[in-house]
Amino acid sequence: MVSAMSSTIRATVVQASSVFYDTPATLDKADKFLKEAAELGSQLVVFPEAFIGGYPRGYNFADQSPRGKESFRKYHASAINVPGPEVDRLAAMAAKYKVYLVTGAIEREGYTLYCSVLFFDPEGNYLGKHRKIMPTYWERLVWGFGDCSTTPVYDTPYGKLGSVICWENRMPLLRTSMYAKGIEIYCAPTADSGDTWVSTMTHVAMEGGCYVLSPIQFCRRKDYPSPPEYLYSPSEEFVTPDSDSIIWAGGSVIISPHGEILAGPNYDGEGLFTADLDVRGEIPKAKFMFDVVGHYSRADILSLTVDNRPLVPVTFTSSPCKSKYRDDELDMETLSLAN
Repeated sequence: MVSAMSSTIRATVVQASSVFYDTPATLDKADKFLKEAAELGSQLVVFPEAFIGGYPRGYNFADQSPRGKESFRKYHASAINVPGPEVDRLAAMAAKYKVYLVTGAIEREGYTLYCSVLFFDPEGNYLGKHRKIMPTYWERLVWGFGDCSTTPVYDTPYGKLGSVICWENRMPLLRTSMYAKGIEIYCAPTADSGDTWVSTMTHVAMEGGCYVLSPIQFCRRKDYPSPPEYLYSPSEEFVTPDSDSIIWAGGSVIISPHGEILAGPNYDGEGLFTADLDVRGEIPKAKFMFDVVGHYSRADILSLTVDNRPLVPVTFTSSPCKSKYRDDELDMETLSLAN
């Protein structure tokens, strides 16, 4: 049960790198940034895509050599189980700093990895996750595919909170499904620090009539292990290992439902970028002109059907008729008849 709607929420996006292959150290870093955000009065803190577990930027996962297989083993070991001890620690941080926490994480289920976003409330409850439904380009070599059973939108006292990851934001049908769920605080952690990303986020904010928060990692080559443990291919020849060479330029941004940039974009280094979001005050003004799944829709000629079922490769079913024998008794009976 959500309490009465508050007028505004102070939100922070974190622009920072993971500590690659070192998840405990990354969690320590998250704690540091959460403390700083809480000191700013933030009530919602959003971390970048793959912040926990790391984004394997530049690595060639098509490498099937022993070195490539060992790299995947290390990456798999850096991922986290959901639920699991790392999730418990993140939940404790959310409670400690009394914030809604949204963070990218590499989720491990068996031997498959997923690029996910995890949600926590200020009481330290793990709310759930979104698994990226479409890894981009070479990401498909290392990450599995999510489905629409994990595209949640959560009611909070400040507005409806959800997430779409990176180039999923270029998928108009997925965006439409999130608008239909009433998303108001739209978290878009990404690995795209290109020149066009702010334009993409501005379009989403105006199309959805929502606040958009897009944190991006800022990384230097020295934030990743040195060769030969981690070869930044195919461009290692252009990057000096253990150097300050920027390999991920950031560009984190917060945008209003009217397309106004409230914080960022910043390409200078790690940091926090904060803005006050007035969901009840500003979103109705934006929706007055354009409500993409409301008065500006044409359900009579254009519609969308979304399958929210979990899609699993194997389903086990039991016979509706139970045998009077246990399995071991049935096997003995069959053996006796055969003799």
